[in-house]
Amino acid sequence: MKLGFIGLGNMASAVIGGILKEGIASQQDIIGSAKTEKTAKEKAAEFGIEACTDNRRVTEQADVLVLAVKPQFFPEVIAEIRDLVKEETLVISVAAGKTIKYIEEQFGASEGKRTIKLVRCMPNTPALVLAGCTGYCVNERVSEGEKEFAHKLFSSFGKAIEVPERLMDTVGSVSGSSPAFVFMFIEALADGAVAEGMPRKQAVEFAAQAVLGSAKLVLESGMHPEELKDMVCSPGGTTIQGVRTLEKGGMRGAVMDAVIACAERSRGL
Repeated sequence: MKLGFIGLGNMASAVIGGILKEGIASQQDIIGSAKTEKTAKEKAAEFGIEACTDNRRVTEQADVLVLAVKPQFFPEVIAEIRDLVKEETLVISVAAGKTIKYIEEQFGASEGKRTIKLVRCMPNTPALVLAGCTGYCVNERVSEGEKEFAHKLFSSFGKAIEVPERLMDTVGSVSGSSPAFVFMFIEALADGAVAEGMPRKQAVEFAAQAVLGSAKLVLESGMHPEELKDMVCSPGGTTIQGVRTLEKGGMRGAVMDAVIACAERSRGL
């Protein structure tokens, strides 16, 4: 089975890295295209895959075709390749905000042409370290076997969760965009520690490990985050004073607003 990637940016790199590490496909089974020759050569050297600048060449060879270009480039890219997509090709979209209906129409469904087999997904950048979280949904032409393959593919670089399409913009916010918020939080924790005299490198290590361990505790304990927070907050202790300060600063409201803003932007793409 040949996996083709149109677009070899950060997200495609994360996906390819996970696929290769988990042995879902070999280097010989992957071909990708990039906008520039420079990027194509870099990715070929990085992953040992075939890479080029020819989207049509990738499409002709692919049994599974991953569209990993930015949403604004979808119309021109699909117009270039749509007549080359084979009947049995499984198409996977990684574009934020682009619905199944929109993509089907770009491939000609509104003109009476056949509907493609389509998986819409939203991975996130922690896939680079096999700790991603990917939400996905499929159209009616995708078989159970193909859906299982897509789930296995996404699980190769983290957790994969099927959701109704109406939640895909939310997935992009709470999972796709949120690593940026978490990085900001880690940086802020480290800044506070530096202000208290800790060396920067050590402060980042403490902060990042605390976030990693806290997330793992939420997932593995099955407890509500509020319960876990209360376990740390001893009566009259230090932590509750820190929580009080964050609440005064409107931390929860700001985070909620950020997630909602991302979802609204996704729907507008």
